[in-house]
Amino acid sequence: MDQQNLTVLKEFILMGITDHPELQTTFFGVFLIIYTVSVVGNMGMIILTKMDSRLQTPMYFFLRHLAFTDLGYSTAVGPKMLANIVTTQKTIPYNCCAVQLAFFILFIISELFILSAMAYDRYVAICNPLLYTVIMSPRVCWTLVSVPYLYSAFLSVIITIKIFISSFCGHNIINHFYCESLPLLTLPCSSTREIELIILIFSVFNLVSSLLVVLVSYMLILLAILKMHSAEGRHKAFSTCGSHLTVVVILYATLFFMYVQPKSSHSFDSDKMASVFYTLIIPMLNPLIYSLRNKEVKGALHRIWKNLIKCLR
Repeated sequence: MDQQNLTVLKEFILMGITDHPELQTTFFGVFLIIYTVSVVGNMGMIILTKMDSRLQTPMYFFLRHLAFTDLGYSTAVGPKMLANIVTTQKTIPYNCCAVQLAFFILFIISELFILSAMAYDRYVAICNPLLYTVIMSPRVCWTLVSVPYLYSAFLSVIITIKIFISSFCGHNIINHFYCESLPLLTLPCSSTREIELIILIFSVFNLVSSLLVVLVSYMLILLAILKMHSAEGRHKAFSTCGSHLTVVVILYATLFFMYVQPKSSHSFDSDKMASVFYTLIIPMLNPLIYSLRNKEVKGALHRIWKNLIKCLR
């Protein structure tokens, strides 16, 4: 057997976002700010929805888990990306690469189905308000987040193992800024047809099934809103859905661009830009969207601020 085939990889080299050294400092500053805002915003949302007594409803239960998944996949990618920007050796250990991929898949898939659960929650709140607390019981809410976590963990382990049992034959240069499945699949010297098919099938299933729940929920919500006689009621119903719809449109559009397109049309440069958007920018935007467009969240922030001022006095 060729000596190269016996090579055991100990690390991968990440090419990063750009190969222009003059842009590295700018990128580091911008992405550090984005990641910091993302961490503060999502941690703040988790703490706020846990502490404030007026935010103990199913809607904010799901929002807390959305913030948790945002924090999870942005942290799986962000710190290592920032570290590699400022270092000359842009490497990641073999095992750390596998862990990074596994956690990223876990959190990104979980987010899709949590967004679906949030759409269903809005449907029940608007279309069955009298039965809302009965239908959306704590047990149902926990089921709607636990199943996605378990399913995502299972899929994450399967995909990660399938990729990392492949023969890389010494090829260790990843044309990306983190260990992402598509660039990794260009490295093995063994056939990747099976794992590519698995990723394609599950990517389509995850995106389409979760989006279908969102679309059906909002179609039923729209029909219910059109039947309302009160303009104030219609406005209130639309306002409770606006933040969620904004988040859904941004995330799904980016993911469809990334994963549901023919392999021949993939450009890793455009994929990198899309990846920056959904790994760093979307997790930053989500808490901002929900805090700026939601009166209850703004009210909770105002109450905490007033209590803090009182304590300082």
